[in-house]
Amino acid sequence: MSPRTLLRSLTAATAAAAALCLTACGAVTSADSGSGGSGDGSFTLAPYIQQRLDDDKPMRIKLSYHDPSLAFATPIGAGMKKAGKELGADVALIGPTGGDAAKQVSEIQTLIQQKAVDGLAVSSASSDALKPVISQAYKAGIPIISFNTDNPDSEQMGFVGQDLKGSGKAQAEQLRKDLTGDVNGKSVVVFSVDTGAGWSHDRFNGFKEGLDGSGLKIVGPVNVGNEPNSAYNTVESTMSGQSDVVAVAGLDCCSTTAAAKWVAQSGKAGNITMGGFDLLTQTAEYIERGVLNFSISQNPTEQGYQAVKVLHDFLTDGTEIKGVDTGAQFVTPGNLADATVED
Repeated sequence: MSPRTLLRSLTAATAAAAALCLTACGAVTSADSGSGGSGDGSFTLAPYIQQRLDDDKPMRIKLSYHDPSLAFATPIGAGMKKAGKELGADVALIGPTGGDAAKQVSEIQTLIQQKAVDGLAVSSASSDALKPVISQAYKAGIPIISFNTDNPDSEQMGFVGQDLKGSGKAQAEQLRKDLTGDVNGKSVVVFSVDTGAGWSHDRFNGFKEGLDGSGLKIVGPVNVGNEPNSAYNTVESTMSGQSDVVAVAGLDCCSTTAAAKWVAQSGKAGNITMGGFDLLTQTAEYIERGVLNFSISQNPTEQGYQAVKVLHDFLTDGTEIKGVDTGAQFVTPGNLADATVED
């Protein structure tokens, strides 16, 4: 073994062991989140990856996103490509259209079996479904992290993304600030594109915490799905059965735009306070029109960029893998002109 190889192996083992001490959480709970390995610091880089490093071949880093058809995937891909160009890495955004966890697992397993990946970042359609394949990658000697949606208690070596629970709490707190008059006993309706997903649970749990003691009644979260027309119809039918609604919240990009469309078309923009997530073109338009009071950007471009960089730095320099909190930026009519649209 060459000195370079030995140094990298020792550094990688040390980094993996240190990563085990970090705590992970669902698109996240702290800036340093990230759970690692089997608890004994036993990560060993796969021989084929080590050989590629010794031969100075570009690292093949894949980002497996739970549904690349979502608009949110576009800026993630842009950040990934930027990092790949800067670092000289061979990068690709992969994943199943429609958020099929079984297909996502199968695609990752194929990469592992074919030794076609040197570093892997996953955004899970289902945390429970992805845990075994994350373990499989880790045991195969492939550095693996989560991004965008966290996978706590798995063998991921770190997490890149937003503190989901914290952002949900911040959303609720801002809604409370924006509401006026007596809201005791009034309702806030919450929508999500996938109420069964781990990221949705985390964000909603934070939202509930942020509303604690407000006197507001929470309706939902209501699952609207990914298809725009169907999502709008679900919002419309849900709202038709509600009374005393003073606020609406979308937990993600596309339930936000579906709910904002209903608020705008119902003519109730002046009576309903609304907060959402992400900054699609439509979202920005609704903020400008006063339909949305605010939206929270989780900086998807940075998520894509940092996911590649964290893995590449670990592989090529032995840099310790740490969680990266990409933050929560509140976008309002006051700062909309300075914000970056995400699609």
